[in-house]
Amino acid sequence: MLHPSQTINCSGRLLSLKTPMVMGILNVTPDSFFDGGKYEGDAAFRQAEQMLQAGATILDIGGQSTRPNAEIITEETEIQRVVDII
Repeated sequence: MLHPSQTINCSGRLLSLKTPMVMGILNVTPDSFFDGGKYEGDAAFRQAEQMLQAGATILDIGGQSTRPNAEIITEETEIQRVVDII
């Protein structure tokens, strides 16, 4: 039986945290400090698929840059960046 403190609910699917999982980070910001905004549209879908095939259990789709001095964007802008990918 899965214990609530050892699981995470992902849209109704319980994932066990008893064993380590890999999280893929997909930045869909045009000013990402890591990848320079190269994952937009179809490229983002291909990268997400590649991460899942490589063993990622969870994908973190990022729409707000956290690089130093990054512009703080509105919630609406962040949603606009990530919603199609999600």
